[in-house]
Amino acid sequence: MTAPLPLYLDCDTGIDDTVALAYLLRSPAAELVGIGTVSGNTDAAQAARNTLDLLALAGSPHIPVAVGAHDHLTHPYGGGAPHVHGDNGIGGVILPGSSASPDTRDAADLLLDLSHTHAGSLHILTIGPVTNIAIALQRDPTLPSRISGVTAMGGAALVPGNSTPAAEANIFNDPAAADALARADWDVTFVPLDVTMNHILTDDDRELLLSSADPFARAVGEILDHYLDFYVPQFGERLSPLHDPLAAMAALGAPGIGRSLRVPVVIDTTDGPSRGSTVVDMRGQRLGPRDHEGVRTRVLFEGADTLTEHLVSTILGASTTP
Repeated sequence: MTAPLPLYLDCDTGIDDTVALAYLLRSPAAELVGIGTVSGNTDAAQAARNTLDLLALAGSPHIPVAVGAHDHLTHPYGGGAPHVHGDNGIGGVILPGSSASPDTRDAADLLLDLSHTHAGSLHILTIGPVTNIAIALQRDPTLPSRISGVTAMGGAALVPGNSTPAAEANIFNDPAAADALARADWDVTFVPLDVTMNHILTDDDRELLLSSADPFARAVGEILDHYLDFYVPQFGERLSPLHDPLAAMAALGAPGIGRSLRVPVVIDTTDGPSRGSTVVDMRGQRLGPRDHEGVRTRVLFEGADTLTEHLVSTILGASTTP
């Protein structure tokens, strides 16, 4: 068997972050060694509290959780998305409170320390604004030399954004940080709206979680309720796209993760109408792999329909219905 992948997760723990976290905790392919939180869906401190409570419910209270940046590199935190994720980031669900406290380090320092502990093997999965990653790069520009790869949920390559017509929310919240991430000397795979909007959870999937004997899986099902309601105007029924969970599956190379293209990615850091857009250079794809030789960024465009089933079955694990 292949050894589990040491993983640092950076998140703004809202509803789809919760589903991604559940997948990582239950997947034998991941060794979650640390979590940093950032302001996005909710503020960084609330995201840390959500994460600590979820970890305790999942039986994984040993994983360190560090509070990261409240504000972004060039703009203050904008107040989150309570209409999408609820007032507390997890759909208004009140979880049993964990007695654990956040790590004494901030998220950037936690990441830097883990990069030394797991030098050469640590993978970064970021599913919120990437402010903490950019701060870590500022503090130690040698960080990329110790990282095996980065997977980032963010961007809209050939489709409209969801925060503005041009920009996806994670990139829009901190374009300067996303620009630093894309320019750093490491391998980055972006998981954009192009692919995440094509993979969905249904109310039937939620019912499977709610019927689990595992209280953690049931809590994930409860948290999803608010999210499915939010997407009714877009889908016409209670469905939710797999934004953060798909990035988690991509980071672990889940069965069904499809084609990604090695292409240059440029982040618009201006304050105009295209702020936060991901400009993906799709020219020359017929010329073969040499066309973008030396480019370190990839963009995921495809995934199998079976990914939702894989996600739900992994979260459920060996649990049985009552």
